Amino acid sequence: MPIARADFIAGMAKGLAVLESFDTQRQRLNATLAAERAGLTRAAARRHLLTLAHLGYLETDGSWFWLAPKVLRFSGSYLASSRLPRIIQPTLNRLAGQTGQSFSAVVLDGDQVVIVARSGSALMAYGLHLGARMAAHATSTGRILLAAKSRRDFNDWMKGRELARMTSHTVVDARSFRALIEQVRRQDYCVADEEHELGVHAAAVPLRNMEGQAVAALNVVTTRRRLDPRTVENELLPVLLEAARELRPLL
Repeated sequence: MPIARADFIAGMAKGLAVLESFDTQRQRLNATLAAERAGLTRAAARRHLLTLAHLGYLETDGSWFWLAPKVLRFSGSYLASSRLPRIIQPTLNRLAGQTGQSFSAVVLDGDQVVIVARSGSALMAYGLHLGARMAAHATSTGRILLAAKSRRDFNDWMKGRELARMTSHTVVDARSFRALIEQVRRQDYCVADEEHELGVHAAAVPLRNMEGQAVAALNVVTTRRRLDPRTVENELLPVLLEAARELRPLL
């Protein structure tokens, strides 16, 4: 959202940048690493780390810092107050009960996708827990949501971007990736086979509201055998598309 310079609180932005520096690759940071990741000076990063620890959002041994349970207040408040997860959750539970597969709803956040609702505990076996963030270019849901962008917005998203290789199966060539997104745009579904994480096989469709906007993506995590094109077309797609049609008036 555009904002006037006078309304922008730089200190808050820097503090949040420090919080966002923590992830699964870097679970503990010192001032030097936090500065590199947040784009701050070491002195500024240190002050923000100490302030966040004082407020209870970080824990520390004096040199290293890591996230404290208090940060879950943000995600807990989102899940409790956001309309989207509450609407989708019953459908995910029903689909999982009917098929024995794992389903999730995902939204796009910059260059990542975030799981905002999921069915059962089966997803935990794949590390795809509620709130998990994944590289958008390497996931079925990310590709669905990128394909839902206008071509101009997608081109802006791609501009100067290097696609990280997550596994040996990940499409990282820009031209090939653009062609892949164009294919997803035409067929309105996507299959990704071990491109983000080995052992994870998924198919996804968009979840659109009554205005036709893709507000999320619905996916199923399954076995490689069930990602056979014929099985996807005959078994998985009908389930996903029917669920998307049922949810559309509610979104």
